[in-house]
Amino acid sequence: MPFAIVRNDITKMEVDAIVNAANTALKMGGGVCGAIFSAAGARELQAECDRIGRCETGKAVITNGGRLPARYIIHTAGPIWNGGKSGEAQLLHDCYINSLELAQQHKCESIAFPLISSGIYGYPKDQALQIAVAAISEFLFKHEMMVYLVVFDRQSYALSEKLFAALEKFIDDHYVEELETKFSCRRIIQHDEMLEEASAGYTKASEVSKAPRKLDDVVNHLDETFSRMLLRLIDEKGLTDVETYKRANIDRKLFSKIKSNQNYQPAKPTAIAFAIALRLNLDETRDLLGRAGYALSHSSKFDVIIEYFIESGNYDIFEINEALFHYDLNLLGA
Repeated sequence: MPFAIVRNDITKMEVDAIVNAANTALKMGGGVCGAIFSAAGARELQAECDRIGRCETGKAVITNGGRLPARYIIHTAGPIWNGGKSGEAQLLHDCYINSLELAQQHKCESIAFPLISSGIYGYPKDQALQIAVAAISEFLFKHEMMVYLVVFDRQSYALSEKLFAALEKFIDDHYVEELETKFSCRRIIQHDEMLEEASAGYTKASEVSKAPRKLDDVVNHLDETFSRMLLRLIDEKGLTDVETYKRANIDRKLFSKIKSNQNYQPAKPTAIAFAIALRLNLDETRDLLGRAGYALSHSSKFDVIIEYFIESGNYDIFEINEALFHYDLNLLGA
């Protein structure tokens, strides 16, 4: 199952388990921890945590969800930022992996994480995000689970400065310019329409001389469908079906529908997700999208961002989704 970044209150998430960014003493704290305790029932949850005792940094323990929509709360103690020289990155990575493995042991099919250690523990948000995405994607390449990374507001989320600067420039060069030139193009279009009307008589005369095509001939000469082209490309790239749908951040059940129905019409983000999974270049991506009835346009910020990553040779679907989320656009796959 796929991975999605969402903006929400983690205590409202209807999943099998939510993750609490806990302290090692498993005491009710502030921030996300305090909100989870309050929503679950602080007295009852604290009593259950006291019976467990402690949770060492990087480890994870589990309790009931109390009054939350989630069945379980997984408590993990994130590292306190100390300049990055005290093994914080590995400990933070362990928080995600140990929480996911504990959820799997309890047969959870869905789980929601906060951005661990990025609050009062001071972990730089962009680095915390990169570690979260890397750990979660590492787990999902081997296991099936629906994983959410929940951020409460825009201040809780940050693109890396390098990626943000490069992406902003690309959007400015391609998207903004396209919008500005649309108005000046109208006169050219109107002029072309006049020329078309002037030559209409000639065109109609030419059409009369052509023999009309039969409907059966048109229907029987369709191009390769999206499903058939996708399966052909998977074979040509030497990938397995599992590798492909996991790289595309696509649910296994959805992939099965596409595979079993040669006329399946995917949503545009789904089609693009497969292009990213197959590491197609821009022309190949346009060809695959065309089989589903879509195109890439510079009048769409979503399309421009996809074009940027493909032209940059960056096919990390989770990093692409970070950028799409930053601009409040639909994510790929999930």
